[in-house]
Amino acid sequence: MNRRKVLLGGAAAGAALAGASLAWRQLQPHGNPAGPDASLSTRDPFWQQSFDTPDGGSLAIASFSGKPLLVNFWATWCPPCIEELPLIDRFYVENKAKSWQVLGLAVDQPSAVRAWLQRKPLNFPIAMAGFAGTELSKSLGNLTGGLPFTVVFGADGQLLHRKSGKVTEEDLAQWAQLA
Repeated sequence: MNRRKVLLGGAAAGAALAGASLAWRQLQPHGNPAGPDASLSTRDPFWQQSFDTPDGGSLAIASFSGKPLLVNFWATWCPPCIEELPLIDRFYVENKAKSWQVLGLAVDQPSAVRAWLQRKPLNFPIAMAGFAGTELSKSLGNLTGGLPFTVVFGADGQLLHRKSGKVTEEDLAQWAQLA
């Protein structure tokens, strides 16, 4: 009986180690398989995306290439998302002269986003990812699909950092140093 417990414990530990290793690999920024000279649009499908804006316009992600970019996935029904938006907005205002760009991708209904922005306008662009935004965030490393989720890209389009959960002033200060 004791030997059986040891074997089962060893198998469980091995499975946990394998799972942790896989999760660690998926959370690490990956290099560009197309090579450093490839254009952003051929490197990563993310840069080929285009989204509607709350006012009915269109916004291409490729228009953000060449400068550092913080992308925040959020929703009006997500309390931590709403709490962090003023902090992200302040980061944008303070750092846009240093070439920083910020994009909010709303995983929400356009009417809810429009109503929210009427009450709490933001200085950075907002685009509508809709509920498909959950899958897009997963493709960028958001393993659970939870909100809020934030990614930071360098000027070369390389994914530099990911954060699940509400961002802090410390996160933003650290990211500002990346570019």
